[in-house]
Parts: sequence; C-alpha cells; structure tokens
Amino acid sequence: MKKLHLIILLIIPVLLFGCSITDQESNQKPNLLIIHTDEHNFRTLGCYRDLLSNAQAFVWGEGLKVETPNIDWLAQNGVLFSKCYATTPVCGPSRGSFVTGIYPQHTGVTKNDVPMHDEMITFAEILQGKGYFTGYIGKWHLDGEGKPQWEPERNFGFKDNRYMYNRGHWKKLEDTPDGPRVASVNENGAPNYYLNGADEQSFTTDFLTNRAMEMISENKDAPFCIMLSIPDPHGPDRVRPPYDEMYTDLSFTAPSTYDKPDAGVPSWAQKSNNAGINQAQYFGMIKCIDDNVGRLIDFLRTEGLLDNTIVVFTSDHGDLRGEHHRHNKGVPLEASAKIPFIISFPQKIVKGAVVENAISTVDFAPTILELLGAKHSVKMHGTDYSKVTTDPGTRDETADIAFVRSTGTDSDGTWIGAFTSRYKLILSTEDDPWLLDLEQDPDELINYIHEPGNEAVVKELGTELQEYAVQFQDPYLQNNKMSNDLDGLLN
Repeated sequence: MKKLHLIILLIIPVLLFGCSITDQESNQKPNLLIIHTDEHNFRTLGCYRDLLSNAQAFVWGEGLKVETPNIDWLAQNGVLFSKCYATTPVCGPSRGSFVTGIYPQHTGVTKNDVPMHDEMITFAEILQGKGYFTGYIGKWHLDGEGKPQWEPERNFGFKDNRYMYNRGHWKKLEDTPDGPRVASVNENGAPNYYLNGADEQSFTTDFLTNRAMEMISENKDAPFCIMLSIPDPHGPDRVRPPYDEMYTDLSFTAPSTYDKPDAGVPSWAQKSNNAGINQAQYFGMIKCIDDNVGRLIDFLRTEGLLDNTIVVFTSDHGDLRGEHHRHNKGVPLEASAKIPFIISFPQKIVKGAVVENAISTVDFAPTILELLGAKHSVKMHGTDYSKVTTDPGTRDETADIAFVRSTGTDSDGTWIGAFTSRYKLILSTEDDPWLLDLEQDPDELINYIHEPGNEAVVKELGTELQEYAVQFQDPYLQNNKMSNDLDGLLN
C-alpha cells in the first residue's frame, strides 16, 4: 500500500537546504546520537498518547500517566513515526535488523541469545568508513549467550565498545581499573538484578548516560555516531530513589482487554502469566529515562552540538503490561510489536510532524544513512524513509507496509504478518488467518477477515506478504499450513 497519512502538528516555515548533506561533507558532517530503550510500551510517552483516544492513551486508569517532556521535545523538534514495528518483537532479532537493515532470517538472529553472522555490515561500520567516530554504550544482545560479557570482541563497526555488554538487565554498574562491571552481586560474587543502593551515579540508566556524555565530549571535534542502549524499562520492575516512589500513590487498574473472553482467541493473543508486573516501578523507570534524555539534550546544547546532531529515540520492542491478559512481548499485538521511533534534526527535517506509515526496525539503517548523506553500496532489505522526513510532498511515493514475524529458526516460526497503518494480516501455524482493523477495533479483539468489503484489502496484503517472502527468502511461508492459508486468500 502506497498511501501515506502525514499530520503536521506544528505549521511552521521549513527551510530545506538547496544542497544535500552529501554536498556539505567537505564542511561539517552531522553527528548521530541514538537513544535506544528496551521493552518500551509506547503509551507511556506523552507524544504518543497525544495521538490516541483517552481509552487508548490511559489503559491503566483514566489520567494515569508519566510526564515525558524531554522525549516529547524531540518529537516536537523532529518527526514521530506513529506506526513503527519491530521486525520480530523480541530483543535480539529486532536489534539485529535495526543495526544492519537486514531481515532476521538473514542476520542469523531469529531468536534471542544467538550470535549475529560475522559478515553483517552495520550502519556504524559504514559511518566509520566515512570518517565518523563510532561508539556503543549499553546492552547489545547480538553476540550469543554471554552475560554480561563486556566489550565483545566482534564490535561490528562500533570502534569504542568498552561499555557495550552483551546481555542482562542490570540495575547497578561501576567502573574499575579492569573496566566496567555489574556492582550488585550475590554471596558467590555472581552479578544480579538488585538495586543494592544504586544512586544517580551508579543506577544503570544514569551510569550509561554519563558514559555517553563523556564519549561525546572526548570525540566532539570529529563527527560522531554513538548508540546509547539503555536496558530499562525491561523488567525486573525496579528503579532507584526517588523514582521508586513517584507513582506508588496511583491506583492502577487492569486494561480493558485484560478480561477478554477465552473463546475465539488466536494462539498469539491467548492469556498468559502476568506475574511480576509493578506498574508504578515501570513508570518510574520511564521517568528516569526521560530525565536522562533531558540531560543529554542539555549537554549537547551546552557543548554547541545540538543543532548539528541527529537525535534518534527508539526501542527494540514493546511490553503488553497486562493488555490482553499478557505480559512482555513476542506477539503481533500493538503493545508488543509497536515501538517509539522519533528522529530529531530541526535544521534538515520537518519539525513536529507525525508519519503514520507502517515501517519497521529494518528500515532504520537505510533511512539514517541517507539522512546523513553516507552513500554506500551495501545491499539492505529495508526501505529508505528519509524523504518523508524532509519533504511531505513525497507522501504518495512512500510505502505503507511492514513485515513482522515471530521468533523461530528456519521454517518453525509460529506466525507472520503484513502490517499497514490501519490493517494487520496475520498467518499462523495454529489459527485461521486474521485481519485486524485498528481503525474499527483498536483493542484488536475482532477478526475482520470475512467482513464484507475487505476482500480487496486481504488480497492486497496477501500479495504483499507473498512478494516479501519470495524477495527476502523467508522460510516461514514454506510452512504447509501458512502457505496453504495464503494460497486460499489469493485464489
């Protein structure tokens, strides 16, 4: 589908340069700072709530929210993509696609805790070849089972990866003469996820943000590309003072979809265990993240770097937080698969715009490289969406399609879907095909596959899915059940 819905929230004069960033390479190249969170429910951000009805914005209770003025500031000074999806809504596969622009079935990371293929080329490696300093700070999750495994030997173009660690959601970190380490350990010296007195210097979100500012300061005279990967607000739901008590007086309620009927529910939306949810602590983690985003913005401004730095805020996947009586991620429902995605660069892109196209994490690398004017010959699977950030007039040329798949290996995936800004066509090994209509049913409870008038939508999305599977050799559609279901929709 090629239709693009573009909402201009702030109508302001936009000066588009007569020359591209590429033409300016002899002058000063833009910097790139990526702030990447983990398991982030989009409804917790003010800029995303503003686009929703009250019922959708406040699923845990009327008016219950986290104020996120700093992340909202990025949206007000950039472009917010309201329908960005994880290629696979779990950590490793999504991250692999994000850094390479390649679908999970080709990166080697189709599920968590497996290493990315050696031959993968990341956007950082391309930028390093263009003269950029490249650095990575925080959780990586693309080098196998190592936990925490600081400074992985394979850095994939991130030259300074001293503060990169492979796995874990640690709450307290510290520097030592031998390098960084987890500062909360059990009686046997093994690292654990407890706070153990973490404060504004040692709590992981603060610690990693401090290291990012130090890395920027050390390399500000050259163009830099730095990715800050914060492991919160992924569980366990624990946050340092004073954030641990900021939201404890709120009376959280279960989302309206929590008590949905059991009958007629597809396998990918069935109820699951919700143990361990502490919404007050989750809100606190997000408030801490937003405050640290504010520190980064102020730091860039003080250093005179803000105007020439592209700042990206995003995540690897969502978190259902009780919606559909489920926790965590891994399914095609909105709160699991949809992620925040904001690009701020006022001197080049439209300010305060919202793009409703369906895109996915595989589209990040080609988009950001084009925005930076970093021409390259690396073949990527993702689509370049840079034009829509700089010229709304390209709306009719811009795709509205994303392909999202379950975890798995080879042909053992359990579901796959073609998503647009309104519809989701989902095929499954266990269920009949489903068509979700987010406009008619934002709670995602009804199957519209046989609804009169939807025949053209089903056929178009089925055709898109078939073409994707052929072009990108997705083995999931070699599964007899899903392949037969797709043939039935198209014939």
